[in-house]
Formats: sequence, C-alpha cells, structure tokens
Amino acid sequence: MKKTKKTKNQWLKQTDIEVAYLYFTTANQYRAVLAMQGEFLVYAPSSEGMAALADSDAMPFENSPFKKCQIVTFAKKDYQAFAFNGTTAIKHPLSPAQLAEAIDQCNAKAAIAALLAE
Repeated sequence: MKKTKKTKNQWLKQTDIEVAYLYFTTANQYRAVLAMQGEFLVYAPSSEGMAALADSDAMPFENSPFKKCQIVTFAKKDYQAFAFNGTTAIKHPLSPAQLAEAIDQCNAKAAIAALLAE
C-alpha cells in the first residue's frame, strides 16, 4: 500500500491561529479555537464529514467534547477554505454569541479556566 503524503501547503502557520475563529479541515470537520495560552489551545471539534453550515447562528459542536493540544499540532492538519457568513476564507471570525455557544456545546468552561490559569 502506498502512503499518502501530507501536503504542507494546506497546513496553517501557527501565527494564523487565533481565538474565536472557525476553521474547516479537509476531512470536513469544523474546529473553533476557544482559548490559547502559551503553546496550548482548547478547541471545539465537530464530527468529521460534515456538510457546509447552512445557518451561521447554530454552531456544529453539539455533544462533541473539547480538545486541548499544542498549537503546532493544531496547525499541522489539512485545512481548506470554506464559505461562512457570505465570505470564503481559510478561517472565519466568530461573534461573541457564536463563541459562547461553541463553549457551551462542548462543555469547555472549566478547561478554558484551567488553561488560562497555567
């Protein structure tokens, strides 16, 4: 079997990753960055294979537990541009209400507090 090679041109730079932004992997998984501190971040992952968001008011993280990882690990996934709120880009800003909904959906308040206290 032939190994598939990761394409670095679809990876994000660490400087491209920001809190309160939504990203979309090539596996059609949404990821919202909820908090960052030092080399680590907490993010909300959706299920893989998701369709494009039809309603930008509803975040796709229901019943998806948060994840904590190093920023470099988050960056070294394959991301793609996607349409959101009428624009197409590799990342999209979330409103305060959307960010709060993502945090609630993946139950990340305690994890964010712990990360920011480090």
